[in-house]
Amino acid sequence: MKITIIGAGMMGSALAFPAAENGHEVHIVGTCLDDSIIDGYIATGKHEKFCRPFPENVQFHYFKDWEKVTEGSDFVIGGVSSFGVDWFLEEILMKLDPKMPVLSVTKGLRATEDGSLMSYPGYWEGELAKRGIHRTICAVGGPCTSYELVFMDPTEVGFCGKDSDALRMMKEAMKRPYYHISLTNDVIGLESAVALKNAYAMAVTLAVGLNIRWHGESEPEHYNSQAGTFSQAVRETHALMQIQGGTFESECIGLGDLYVTIFSGRTRKCGVLMGKGLNYEQVTEALAGITLESLVITRVMGQAIRRKAELGLVDLDNFPLMMHIAKVLDEGMADSNLPWEKFTYEHLK
Repeated sequence: MKITIIGAGMMGSALAFPAAENGHEVHIVGTCLDDSIIDGYIATGKHEKFCRPFPENVQFHYFKDWEKVTEGSDFVIGGVSSFGVDWFLEEILMKLDPKMPVLSVTKGLRATEDGSLMSYPGYWEGELAKRGIHRTICAVGGPCTSYELVFMDPTEVGFCGKDSDALRMMKEAMKRPYYHISLTNDVIGLESAVALKNAYAMAVTLAVGLNIRWHGESEPEHYNSQAGTFSQAVRETHALMQIQGGTFESECIGLGDLYVTIFSGRTRKCGVLMGKGLNYEQVTEALAGITLESLVITRVMGQAIRRKAELGLVDLDNFPLMMHIAKVLDEGMADSNLPWEKFTYEHLK
């Protein structure tokens, strides 16, 4: 089997490992912005943040050769970030054979005029249909950090899509003793769950930053406040998943993704810095050079919920944590203390 990965980001590159270890011919094609990364892959055979080199049956290519490289592939993996959604549509999906199965790793949602949240596969399929191109796009989501995947730390993710045969084929190609794959046709549910986790992981880690602000860097990490915000994040995630029409199984994968995101990566750094008192501009300056998708995703969700509230479709009082973190981002608040009393409730007779 031949598998082509377009986009040399960390997750796209990490997926080369299980695919190649299963004996497949794997090609990583950089985007137009990835030439220096491909230079490094060709020179060293390794990603600088991965613990081991790529398998020998992984080949590396520059974007200019993507159409030739993709010919004869059994499926393509889209490895772009959420900032490359429209680029991937115009430069790849518009030109790729509609019969070629595609598996996307891109996380995020698009908001419509009525505040509805659309998955990226749904967005791509809709835009392609407007131009007379009919295809379905699969996606992967779940609690899986790229460097731990390469380390072979066991993880369980979900592949979603409308084409059940394509999903089964992709699972067979990618599954490993450490990479376990559930399959679902619940595209909007799974994609919503793993996008929501970005906003709520940043909200939970505000509590970490607040602890540092109040007690200093040397104080041991406190967990009561993190647990409280985590509980509220679960409540709000469940409410939003019901609005999105997602399944319980997709919600569970999203909550697993929330757990791992709280403890690692860029989103945690954003939340901690905001909790310590930095505003949006200061956070982006402090993390210059790092792709901060969680900031964009959170703003999109906050705007969508506010729009639904304007239309009388939701009550903002049911989403105090999301509204708080969105306000921190939109207004550049330096004081990011949490609205604790809004998290409490009374279920009494």
